[in-house]
Amino acid sequence: MARDPRVVAVLDAKSFPILFDVDKVEKRDVFTGTYIPSTSLTGGYRVCAYLDPSEPNHAKIKQLLFSLLLSRKDAFGPTFRSNFSSLFATVDSQLANGGKSDFNKLNDVTSFDFICEAYFGVRPSATKLGAGGPSKAAKWLFLQLAPLVTLGLPFFLEEPFLHTFPLPSILVSGDYKALYKYFSTAASQALDTAESLGLSREEACHNLLFATLFNSYGGFKKLFPEILAHVVDAGEKLHQKLAAEIRGAVADAGGEVTVAALEKMELAKSVVWETLRLDPPVKFQYGHAKADLQIESHDAVYDVKKGEMLFGYQPCATKDARVFGPTAGQFVGDRFVGEEGSKLLQYVYWSNGRETENPSLGNKQCPGKNLVVLAGRLFLVELFLRYDTFTGEVGKDPLGAKVALTGATKATTGPATE
Repeated sequence: MARDPRVVAVLDAKSFPILFDVDKVEKRDVFTGTYIPSTSLTGGYRVCAYLDPSEPNHAKIKQLLFSLLLSRKDAFGPTFRSNFSSLFATVDSQLANGGKSDFNKLNDVTSFDFICEAYFGVRPSATKLGAGGPSKAAKWLFLQLAPLVTLGLPFFLEEPFLHTFPLPSILVSGDYKALYKYFSTAASQALDTAESLGLSREEACHNLLFATLFNSYGGFKKLFPEILAHVVDAGEKLHQKLAAEIRGAVADAGGEVTVAALEKMELAKSVVWETLRLDPPVKFQYGHAKADLQIESHDAVYDVKKGEMLFGYQPCATKDARVFGPTAGQFVGDRFVGEEGSKLLQYVYWSNGRETENPSLGNKQCPGKNLVVLAGRLFLVELFLRYDTFTGEVGKDPLGAKVALTGATKATTGPATE
């Protein structure tokens, strides 16, 4: 599927940031690497993720996303809590009745409702889209990611059917139309903003759909199970520390989960950052060299020719032992706590930029970077206001971690969960 599958891989913490320098690398049509999904999957438009910052519509679309996030900032926390408190009520019921709860399955449904309601104020399951939204989105996502996915099928099936020819967009055309119809109605206020920025409502709607379902929902489908998996594996000692920090901060805020309270949760922030370091939602970053370059790694300097594709495999760069030491490949929940820990944040790259930097109209860093870290903390808050500790079975699926909760001890101290 790739016109030229060859790449120059940058694999350590020193060489990787070349991919963030849009003066040196071009980011046009490299979001999914050496192949480009058909624009028929996005209404015939090249959406923002595939645009280089030099292209005129990049700044307009990214400004639309910034405006959306700003306009909905006060709704984000309450919407998260209402949706995820319902999820954990279901977990409690399933544990009481059957002894096991499939978190990923619940999260797929809850994250879909949450992110759409948070952005647009309309819960999809309460519209004509009904309960079918997550499955429609999953099929649409799969068609775009199939060439990058390994399902574990026999080679003679996986290679010809997933990695040789693009799957036809007609397989999800009906699903996409149903999703688009929801966005065209629910996002009407954002679409008004888009017109004021010089975008057509149609192009803006396809971009909002992509940003919400591919970037945000696709990310949360992976992030929350990864956080839960690491916290389950870390065990009761970390649980006790997180519960004490979270409940103390909420108590100091009068029993409310406020932004100020969240900012005090240093260990919770560290756990989210450590998860994003080890298991970034998007493992691959790409860019074409704009000119002949010399790229420096820890050990050498390499010549790269104009036009060559640079490929960053993030889990290598963010597990660099030269930076993170002998525990680089391990989950250390408090790695980013304190002054020394905060110095390591510049080497956390999950957002297509350094964690110490911020998205702008002129770069390709995720516009929702800070919102993702906030959502991760809110997830931990929901867990530890509700439970003292919990157990689970951790496995893997094609996206990442798969978690089934097998037991939980309800919170005995601290603010009420409701």
